[in-house]
Amino acid sequence: MNFFVSNFKWLMLISGLLTCSMFLGLFAPQSSLLSNFGETMTGSAANEIIVRNWGALIGLMGVMLVYGAFVEPVRKFALVIAGMSKTIFITLVLCYGKQYMSFGAGTAVIADAIMIVLYIAYLRLARDKAAT
Repeated sequence: MNFFVSNFKWLMLISGLLTCSMFLGLFAPQSSLLSNFGETMTGSAANEIIVRNWGALIGLMGVMLVYGAFVEPVRKFALVIAGMSKTIFITLVLCYGKQYMSFGAGTAVIADAIMIVLYIAYLRLARDKAAT
């Protein structure tokens, strides 16, 4: 367990870099929608703005995770906020978008669920380690 806590920054770095891949939505919204949901935008520019913003916000979560991997005082905050964001995404896909599970969204749900479990394990073990 001590090994897990002391080396968690590397898992956090990988998690952050994977999350940063969502910057694709900022630069290529059509491609991001197609790979994640199997759909393309057919509406107005507002849809393109929303998809770009969505990609940017998720990408920034990844930047926060990378930063938290190397700056320990913000690590717990980064894990809690990113974990909450990932939990909301999973909940939304499972409640309203099960049809997208065969696309990239399904892969993201599985990867995010694994990340959340690792975040919780770290937070709990790091708290227990600090208490002793």
